[in-house]
Amino acid sequence: MFDPTLPKSIRKKVLVPLPRYGFDPTEAAIPWWLLTSAGHDLYFATPDGYSSMADLRMLRGEGLGIWKWLLQARPDAIAACHRMSNSDAFCSPLKYTDIRPEVFDALLLPGGHDKGMREYLESPVLQNTVATFFILQKPVAAICHGVVLVARSKHPQTKYSILRNYQTTALLQSQEITAWQLTRWWLKDYYLTYPVTVQAEVTAALADSTQFLSGPFPLLRDNATHLRRGFTVLDRHYLSARWPGDVYRFSHDLLQLLAAGEQPLT
Repeated sequence: MFDPTLPKSIRKKVLVPLPRYGFDPTEAAIPWWLLTSAGHDLYFATPDGYSSMADLRMLRGEGLGIWKWLLQARPDAIAACHRMSNSDAFCSPLKYTDIRPEVFDALLLPGGHDKGMREYLESPVLQNTVATFFILQKPVAAICHGVVLVARSKHPQTKYSILRNYQTTALLQSQEITAWQLTRWWLKDYYLTYPVTVQAEVTAALADSTQFLSGPFPLLRDNATHLRRGFTVLDRHYLSARWPGDVYRFSHDLLQLLAAGEQPLT
């Protein structure tokens, strides 16, 4: 079991929106496992209030061919996803339209590249929810395609992206294009959620392209004992990461952000 070695803190209510289908099991389940193990309460939301389903290709490795060893979720994430999927909170999600940001202490936004993610990324309700969390200066943690949802969320007064004046990272264009090229002959555009890459869309939402931080080359995935392999960007109350290989570092940093209470980190 991963020990975050953090000071004891009060229980926080963390909201995790998901699509009906297609979320990345690693990016949702590892944070769920580590945050609930630390004593926090995680709540889920879906478009219709029915349980979501993870991207089965990531869980089972079907169709990944010779790259299955590289692209499929690891055993720790698969086990965590099965436990999460059987939890009471996961089986009784809110509807998007029933979300009340004032009830929650933080927002966790997993990613996923299956086309089923589009209803999550394109939801006006979720975009308004994200904007409200930013305006309230509550912790928001987004990984991979979850950063696209943040980038699409507009400030109600300026109409600019809520992310405009923040530093961030997200799935790198090099990662997205490489995964597509490795599998495109049989999976077509499975690894391209949209024609525009995540990095390109997120960078376009920023006031300056230098606010997008790529980090070190993402060669190895992190784990509980190798947090330095992961890469995150923390800007005030907003935390971002690039891919499943950053998820332990991402979860660790989110635990620290939650432990900081209402004092934003710099």
